[in-house]
Amino acid sequence: MTENVVPLHKHTDSAAVTRLTVVPDAPPARPVPLWVRSGRAVKSAVTHERTTATVRAVARHGLYTFNGGRIVARRAWDGRTGARYERLLRAAEAAGNYEVAQEWEERLQRFRDARHRRRMDLLHSPVDAAKGLAVGAGMGIGVLVALGIVLAISTGQAGDVITPLSATIDFIAALIRIVQVVWGPAVTIGPFLALLALWAVGRRQQAAPNWALPAHVRSGEGEPITPSIVVKALRDLGVPALARAIKEMGDAGASMLGPIRIAGCGVEVDVTLPSGVSTVEVQNRRRKLAENLTRHEHEVFITLPQAARTVRLWIADSGALDEPIGPSPLVTDETLTADYAKGKAPWGQDLRGDAAALSLYQRHLLITGLSNQGKTAALRALALWLALDRTVEFRVADLKGAGDWAMFDGLATVLIQGPTDEHVVQATEMVEGGVSEMERRLTAPPGTAFPPLIVLVDEAQVAFMCPLLDADKRPYGGSKATSRYFMAARKIHNQGRAVNVLLWQGTQDPTDQNLPKLVREGAHTRAALALGTESQARMALGDKAVDGGAAPNLLRPGLDKGTVVVASDGITIPAGQSSITVRTHYIDTETATEVAERAKRLRDGVTTLRVIDRGEERDPLADLAAVFGETPRLVTQDVLKRLSALNENAYGRWTFADLRRVLDGTGAEPYKSDGRMVVARDRVTRALANRDAEGSASAD
Repeated sequence: MTENVVPLHKHTDSAAVTRLTVVPDAPPARPVPLWVRSGRAVKSAVTHERTTATVRAVARHGLYTFNGGRIVARRAWDGRTGARYERLLRAAEAAGNYEVAQEWEERLQRFRDARHRRRMDLLHSPVDAAKGLAVGAGMGIGVLVALGIVLAISTGQAGDVITPLSATIDFIAALIRIVQVVWGPAVTIGPFLALLALWAVGRRQQAAPNWALPAHVRSGEGEPITPSIVVKALRDLGVPALARAIKEMGDAGASMLGPIRIAGCGVEVDVTLPSGVSTVEVQNRRRKLAENLTRHEHEVFITLPQAARTVRLWIADSGALDEPIGPSPLVTDETLTADYAKGKAPWGQDLRGDAAALSLYQRHLLITGLSNQGKTAALRALALWLALDRTVEFRVADLKGAGDWAMFDGLATVLIQGPTDEHVVQATEMVEGGVSEMERRLTAPPGTAFPPLIVLVDEAQVAFMCPLLDADKRPYGGSKATSRYFMAARKIHNQGRAVNVLLWQGTQDPTDQNLPKLVREGAHTRAALALGTESQARMALGDKAVDGGAAPNLLRPGLDKGTVVVASDGITIPAGQSSITVRTHYIDTETATEVAERAKRLRDGVTTLRVIDRGEERDPLADLAAVFGETPRLVTQDVLKRLSALNENAYGRWTFADLRRVLDGTGAEPYKSDGRMVVARDRVTRALANRDAEGSASAD
């Protein structure tokens, strides 16, 4: 390293000298090797936009000409042979349409017979042509001579007899000279004209690879769906058997297709697959099929109708699914009311743009999806509509506690909001209260009318995964027979719909841990927003719906908010399908509050219990001994009624299982007498005395 030396003069300030900075010399720049510069130049030239455009243009027009020749040659071959009939015959056989196949076989036979007759006629045609030429020439010369005689008589000149004949010869000679002059340029220009014709045929058919086509053709955005486009998309799907069958069919590949029908913001077409091609092979290639159709994956839906070996394709107009749908009728029509038994909730629109309405009558409901996909809004929209029926009672537990259900304060008889274990305990007791109400209704006299009771738990996975134990060491969460929430949900699923006690649940990211199999399969209406995997889709909707084409795992998280895949007999589903995709109306919290206020005005006033009052700590065994009085034994149902009368808060929701849980192991268990389960007073008194004695002994 060298230093920049500043010479000192006699007048230079020494302080200034000390402030000078020593700066090292910059290292000399290393020269870029020639081969590197050459490589960069070549790369820049090869990848330049003008170069790539030129290469594409050359390849495109060259392939237009080459493939145009192939198309013309094939058309000529089809015109001269029975190849076209044979392809159509094979296509009909592949589609299993043997009546059409027989018709094409008959047409092929007629074509062959006609061709045979033409060939046999050619054997005699040279002789017939020579005879005809000789006769024609003789007659022509005779006519010309006769015309010359008439001319000679008219003019009085004998030489005019041969004038017509000589004029004809001169005319033929002139034609020969014209052909001699034109033949040379025609031979030179003819091949170019032929190539131009072939190029025009290839260009009209876009007979070139996609990468070589112009940008506006290559993008294909907004390209209308035609039979040829669908056939090409299926041919290039990567299924060898399907590609071979379509290749054999040629242009008749369209025979696989049903009519292309306009369906909402897209089109719908049924495709009958050739023999040897499974519908699963097409379903598993949804993304590639969409790209072949110049669509995004979410713009193509594949379902299975009733017909065998058939897939139903719904293809959206490009970008149509990204457009929002209109507002909910709950918002636009302030006079709208609901009818639990006969009405349907206006939930949104299906992919065809038709209104999608869901019947909630005696149907348990489960809706799942990833976080922040609109699950609560979709569930709340159904509850808001049903709230417009003043006969419906709601008991709501929101285990997220973000205020999404706050508008049900004054509308629901129970409203629990919060994510803690204590809130799970309260939600569990709320569901168990629904079980008690269900059992009360089941034992009511025949013909009793029961108003609808909706027990709604949002974020139910919090309840299933709660680790808390009660005083008897029973878990609140889990999926075992000892789980209080799980068993309460199962009981309502088993018998609740018969007496209009329904359980609605919303849960995130379904797994076997946070959504047990028995609970999810107990729901009559199952809906799923965007999910992560196919296994989650099967948990949410069931195997039948997923095998039939339901694919909530293919919805786009964040982009398809509010779009649900529904499997239910409460909504109109196209024939042969097991599910339907619905784009739900979004009702924000502020608007939902306004709808809830309308529902409150329809009612006489509802007192909402925000925390379930479990009352003072009770001694169940002592209370049991007290309710007997002088009666030696009581039927278990009478025991429960007397306990409820003794303390409604503590025992109002007790069931036979709760009674048995208290008495198990005490020697006072219920037993059967005269065909009915009873409890004996003396056994309960003895069990209480033994317990007190054991307690006193342990205290000593």
